[in-house]
Amino acid sequence: MNQSLQTHQLNPYAIQLCTLGRWITQRQWLPCGSGLFSVRTSEHSALFTAADKDKSELSPADLVSYHWANPNERDTATAIHQFLYQLKPQHKVVLQTHDLQATVFSRLIKADQHLFVGYELQQQVAATAAQRSCCPLAILDPQSTELTLQELHQRFERETLAYAFLIRGHGLYVWGDSIDSAKRHLETWQFLIACELERIKASALLN
Repeated sequence: MNQSLQTHQLNPYAIQLCTLGRWITQRQWLPCGSGLFSVRTSEHSALFTAADKDKSELSPADLVSYHWANPNERDTATAIHQFLYQLKPQHKVVLQTHDLQATVFSRLIKADQHLFVGYELQQQVAATAAQRSCCPLAILDPQSTELTLQELHQRFERETLAYAFLIRGHGLYVWGDSIDSAKRHLETWQFLIACELERIKASALLN
């Protein structure tokens, strides 16, 4: 057996990432083999899910090792994962999903962020004390890889993101210091986004 493949199959984080992929797929947050998951393996590398692989069928053999010094051209999603890992060593897991509600929400909201107020569960994703009462979700426009990374750098320079951001029509990104925390952040943001969509619809009917 290939030594790298054997290492992946014995890596407990790889196994947990595959299990998480099946859990997320069951919630229909990953249509058409979309999305990208990764787990940090060292200061300069991570394991990534293979492109277009059905996440309900993931096994450790489907994970690809990627090193920051890799000369191959990166797609935007991979570059964003790498950016988040290089930003802080505490970032251990990054997830990108493409569910219906987050996609619609990202196209509906025209501002560069949306404020979530009055939800008890927003405490689960609050990165600062202030975000417990008013929690912003950053929303970016789709751009080239270089411009996207520049904007992310600027956002992180001026504010603390609440473990997530949206790119309009291009997915929800969340991260955490463990697989469990990334899962919790993802599930929380999915719930909050769904609540806001329902609130917006109800407000339109009442007005």
